[in-house]
Amino acid sequence: MTTPRIQIDEVTKYFGDKLVLDRVSLSVNPHEVTCLIGASGSGKSTLLRCVNRLVEHDYGTIRLDGVPVDDPSFGKTGLQRRAGIVFQSYNLFPHMSVLDNITLAPRKVHGTPRAEAEDRGREVLARFAMDRFAQAYPEQLSGGQQQRVAIARALMTKPDVLLLDEITAALDPELVGEVLAIIRGLKDEGMTMMIVTHEMAFAREVADRVAFLDGGLILEDGPPEQIFGAPQEARTRAFLQRIISAGRL
Repeated sequence: MTTPRIQIDEVTKYFGDKLVLDRVSLSVNPHEVTCLIGASGSGKSTLLRCVNRLVEHDYGTIRLDGVPVDDPSFGKTGLQRRAGIVFQSYNLFPHMSVLDNITLAPRKVHGTPRAEAEDRGREVLARFAMDRFAQAYPEQLSGGQQQRVAIARALMTKPDVLLLDEITAALDPELVGEVLAIIRGLKDEGMTMMIVTHEMAFAREVADRVAFLDGGLILEDGPPEQIFGAPQEARTRAFLQRIISAGRL
């Protein structure tokens, strides 16, 4: 039996006295893409950030390849090396070149020699046709190009898992397609991914599983054909009906 790459069991998270995640359980197998959908404030991004401990959950267990993410054997930087994350805001340092942006963490946090980090950086940039921008600064790039750099930065440590948090939300509509094409490519290469997205058509196309969150609960999860084609829960149906009415599915 295959050990899930990510195993989330009964995870609960409060912010103050507000319950944000309520006994959430979910598993993601190796090479699987799981999309988290739901209205804003449903807990999707918090759940994603709990996986690599950017947010610490209060109760429950999260395991990466069978090992709890708070196990001392990881160390915090070791966990974040194995579970890369990309946000909707690119979080690039404006005073640093593209190459310096993506090699900073490997050099300063993980101790990779500069020459080795830069060789790896140029290799990753080339995958996304961004190698010619290695010495450019973020302000010289389009939003789509900046997001490509952010994805490249997350891949610098050769992670086992990629966590993507609304990575197209800050992009102009014409730039969304180029970023989604990169994610399709990563899926084809077998990257394990958890994706928070409002792009329902994309989730339907790329996901192996879709989880619908509402009020901190996973109300329903299953293959995309079930979630989008024959949802079982009334709140899932109501959510998708709003999406369809808005012309987004």
